[in-house]
Amino acid sequence: MGAKIKKGAWVEIYRVVLEPNERAPQVPDDTKKVPLEMKVKGFLEKDAHIGDEVEIITQAGRRSKGKLVTLGPPYDHGFGNPVEELIGIGSEVRRLLRTNRTSGGR
Repeated sequence: MGAKIKKGAWVEIYRVVLEPNERAPQVPDDTKKVPLEMKVKGFLEKDAHIGDEVEIITQAGRRSKGKLVTLGPPYDHGFGNPVEELIGIGSEVRRLLRTNRTSGGR
């Protein structure tokens, strides 16, 4: 057993929400073959070890239970590669708003 993780530590938990046989009938066939899994980050409610069933409180103040899997998990999501057509939209909108403002909104 590893070191005890202290209450209040930033952690990640894991839980199976639905087993494959519990999935909705309209779910695609390849999706029906696997469980619906959940990972949640939050603050540990009580001292625990990796692998223990624990309760956490998320940044939004929600409580969630699951198996403790990570201490100090990073945020590693992204928004994918940039869409070339959208890269300049922010500056284009600002230009249009400036033009609209100086022309009196007409």
